[in-house]
Amino acid sequence: MQDAPASASAPLAPHQEIRHVTHPLARTRRPALVSIALVAALGLAGCASTPSPAAEQAAAAPTTVTVTDNHGEIEVPVAPERVVALDNTTFQTLSDWDIELVAAPKPLMYDLWPNLSGGDDVLDVGLHREPDLEAVISAQPDLIVGGYRFREIYDDLKSIQPATIETSPRDGEEQIAELKRQVEILGQVFDREEDAAELADALDRAVADAKAAYNGTDTVVGLITSGGKIAFAAPGEGRGVGAVFPTLGLVPGIDRGAENASHGDDISVEAIAAANPEWLIVLDRDAMFGEDGYVAAKELVEGSEALKNVPAVQKGQVVYLDPSFYLDEGIQAYTQLYTDIATAFAAAD
Repeated sequence: MQDAPASASAPLAPHQEIRHVTHPLARTRRPALVSIALVAALGLAGCASTPSPAAEQAAAAPTTVTVTDNHGEIEVPVAPERVVALDNTTFQTLSDWDIELVAAPKPLMYDLWPNLSGGDDVLDVGLHREPDLEAVISAQPDLIVGGYRFREIYDDLKSIQPATIETSPRDGEEQIAELKRQVEILGQVFDREEDAAELADALDRAVADAKAAYNGTDTVVGLITSGGKIAFAAPGEGRGVGAVFPTLGLVPGIDRGAENASHGDDISVEAIAAANPEWLIVLDRDAMFGEDGYVAAKELVEGSEALKNVPAVQKGQVVYLDPSFYLDEGIQAYTQLYTDIATAFAAAD
């Protein structure tokens, strides 16, 4: 409150005596007024010293977290506001968690994650073959999620923002554990640990269902189609398809190592027919692109004269990966793959 104004009466002469007269009513009101003032002051003090639960929670929340990514321990901000994400294996998770990006490789995203690629306010880093590092710099990120297709520019990204993490599944490691590790790290960074645990549990359930549905004896061959051709996906190594063999304990119809794990190895349809597999699991790399001359995996496989007598084709035991799989390859994509395999195996019994 403001001070009361000074009295407007004339000043006293030097010889005048100041006499204090107390009104009788003042003697009875003063203690009450003091008590009221004291109670009010204590009430205000109590309000000021007792923060709300929300304020207490906000004050206690950590601003950074130390995670272990593909390169070791690193301290990064919790729930960063300016995020550049380049690793397509994280896109579905970031999209589901409503994480807003300031820069992304838009040509790699197509129309799968419109809430990530956004409009002009999200800068375009371009493809991994010729990434636009100036766009990353201009975005002024608090965190960069790099890796996978962009792993070759890790050092460049670190020089732009030391808080750069790579979480994509590592070569030579057990894939299911790697997929769960990835979302666990993202959950720590974006304060979504419960959501990350749910994703891991869903993957575990899908794998368990597929294992339970497999009869343990049927032979399986993995294939990758692209550019109108069929390639072989080696067990344990071939892109997308290869990992399901060790995970589910599948019996390979063709058991040989990979020469080109990413794009698949050359193989003739006659060699596939000679293997006579009960099942085919097929990744169509071109399904999302729809370029001129595109031939769908289903047409290449089931329309092949050489494969028409193969048990997998005759019995309709061909599992095609989701068309978006090649652009996604995250935990949700693999959960869907194992779910589809479980459904197909169970239907064949």
